[in-house]
Amino acid sequence: MKPATAAVAETTAGIAPLDVLEQRHIAQTLDWLRGTDDIFRRVKPATPSPHLVSYVALIDPHARAIFLGRHRKASLWLPMGGHLEPGERPLDAARREAVEEIAIEPQFTVVGEEPLFLTVTTTRGPAAHVDISFWHVISGNSALEYALDPAEFDGGHWWDFDKSTLPDSDPHLARFLTKLGDALP
Repeated sequence: MKPATAAVAETTAGIAPLDVLEQRHIAQTLDWLRGTDDIFRRVKPATPSPHLVSYVALIDPHARAIFLGRHRKASLWLPMGGHLEPGERPLDAARREAVEEIAIEPQFTVVGEEPLFLTVTTTRGPAAHVDISFWHVISGNSALEYALDPAEFDGGHWWDFDKSTLPDSDPHLARFLTKLGDALP
């Protein structure tokens, strides 16, 4: 196992699962990492499949709100984030994506720097593929507006953690918010 793959495996193994599904996603990811070093996207949008993604969930922990952007390509309301570059660690990708997509220096003060959550998801559309996503949490303020990269997003909006009001998003968003809610004071 190459050092970059080993670092991703170490990060993955350090995530405490919320439920049986996340436990299965972690085991599936660790099995995949033991079998290949071809883990970083080489050709857009889908080669290889699976490949790695870091989400950057901008959270106002006091208001219990999450900031989501209307992603142009996916036509979903998503946390900011993107694919890991070759050799990049999930945390480094989360830092880079926060600067690129939200234009802020991320503050990992809500639950720490390590990812809170891991998911394995088949994307939608003609180039469907599997994303293995690390969900990082950064601190925000729901009283502020955040300018998103207009090449990626059609604006953003703050949403309550209330699962009944969530927009069309990542299929694991509600589970992420459950885990996040359990981690908040």
